Amino acid sequence: MEQMAKEQDRETDKQTILSETEGHRKQMLSNQVAWRKANLACKLAIDNLEKDELLQGGDSVRQRKATKESLVQTSGDITENLMSISRMMSQQVQQSEETISTLATSSRTVLETNEEFKAMTGTIHLGRKLILKYNRRELTNKLLIFLALALFLATVLYILKKRLFPFI
Repeated sequence: MEQMAKEQDRETDKQTILSETEGHRKQMLSNQVAWRKANLACKLAIDNLEKDELLQGGDSVRQRKATKESLVQTSGDITENLMSISRMMSQQVQQSEETISTLATSSRTVLETNEEFKAMTGTIHLGRKLILKYNRRELTNKLLIFLALALFLATVLYILKKRLFPFI
């Protein structure tokens, strides 16, 4: 998982994977500690049973059978506990794999979306330039039409003045 984190492009993805890895590492260490404690507790229980048996003298065959049966029961319980811890660790590993695959998928989606936004930004800038250019042309056209109309009116007034008032 650490190798996969090092391969990530985005710092946030890298940090997320590293924190997930650290969480799994802590869970694994706590499972190992629990396993060791269970082993020590069983060893102490077995030692205490053997000590009690030695102190009682081991007179009866029934007591030995009962002790052996209790030892078998204790070792079975320990085995069950260890199997349970093993299953929990397996589930944690599977869950972390699913989380990593989900994170990788979402990272790809974010990168694709980012690329689309970059492409759209370029298109928007191009559209903005075109709109500004059209606005300038519209203003220029209005100005030219106004000047042409003013020239036309000036020409009409000049012609009317020369025709109607030739003496002025």
